[in-house]
Formats: sequence, structure tokens, C-alpha cells
Amino acid sequence: MTHPLIIQPPKTADACVIWLHGLGAGQTDFQPVAEMLLETLPTTRFVLPQAPNRPVTINGGYAMPSWYDIKAMSPARSISESELEASAATVIELIEEQKSAGIDASRIFLAGFSQGGAVVYHTAYLKWQGALGGVIALSTYAPTFDNQLQLSASQQRTPALCLHGQYDDVVQNAMGRSAYEHLKNLGVAVMWQEYPMGHEVLREEINDIGAWLKDRLG
Repeated sequence: MTHPLIIQPPKTADACVIWLHGLGAGQTDFQPVAEMLLETLPTTRFVLPQAPNRPVTINGGYAMPSWYDIKAMSPARSISESELEASAATVIELIEEQKSAGIDASRIFLAGFSQGGAVVYHTAYLKWQGALGGVIALSTYAPTFDNQLQLSASQQRTPALCLHGQYDDVVQNAMGRSAYEHLKNLGVAVMWQEYPMGHEVLREEINDIGAWLKDRLG
């Protein structure tokens, strides 16, 4: 497995954001965003893992960086749950590494764009048993949330920031909204914010993420 790209803060790290890229992308995709956020978060380390190359059914079976295979798009995504589980296990290893490096779990955040966000949702609310600093879900959905979803008390204490484009034609706005509603109904402190954009990231959105992180990190 490719080592994650680690962006160290200018001051001693006392917080960490583990940030997963989207399908077909790479670990450097969000490096400029991390560097922008460091201007206001000078003690936050950013860890940017790389998804392995694997065949993706909906893309004609071509191999590309992917956290899990997507077998069909409708009515809901049909995915490889075993590959999703493996990706979640990778994220949990990264959380444990940061804890071993002296970062408290309450100051570790999981962020993910599109497919990366789906892994983050699954990790924070189905696999990781403790509380985390929070979840930042960008232009994403939650393929493993359903009406049977139950959270432990500590999972329920992990807040989430859900961000989505109004004109997203890759992950429909309604799919993102559904994940938000699931968490809201389970008592999670979750915020929803949408922007006049497609399947992308805007500067305004990055500013909002920075403000949300700063509020939680003090």
C-alpha cells in the first residue's frame, strides 16, 4: 500500500485530519486544500491516504484509484462491501497511528470527498467504537446507512459537517441529504450546507470547513 502523504503543521501537531480523495483521484488532490487550511489551523496535521488501483465495474472494468468497486449506479449504488470494509480498516489504522503519535481521538477528524466520504461515514459511524473530533463529508453519500443503523453513545457524540453541491450530477444532492437526515434522526450534532456547484469543491466551502474545524479545536 502507498504511504499516506503527511502534511505537517508549522507548529507542534495536537490535532489531525485524515482526508480521503474521490474515485479515480489521488492523495495530492486535497494537498492545496490542506495547505490553505493550515493558515488558520497551525497545529493540525493532515494525513492524505492513497486508494489502491482496482477494476471499477461501472467504468468498464478499468483499474483506477478506488476505495471500493461500484457495480451499478441505480436505483442506489451497488458496491463491494468487502472492499469498503478493507478501506475502513485502513482508516482505522491511520487513526491508531495518530493516537500513538500523541493525538487524542477527540482531536482526530475524518474527511472525505465523494467515494472517500462514503468510507469516512462507514468508518466513523459503523466501525470505530469511540468518539472522534468529527466527520467532514463532501459531495458524498452513505451506502451502509439504513433504517436499522444504531449508534453507540460515543459514535453519537461524533459531530458531522455535510457539504454538497446543488447541481451535483455525480452524487445527487438527495443522496447526500439522506445521509445527513439519518445522522440527524440518530441525535448526531450534524450540519448541512449546500453550494451553487456541481461535483467539486469551492473556496467558500473550504472557508466553512476551516471555521467548523476551528470551532471544534478551540
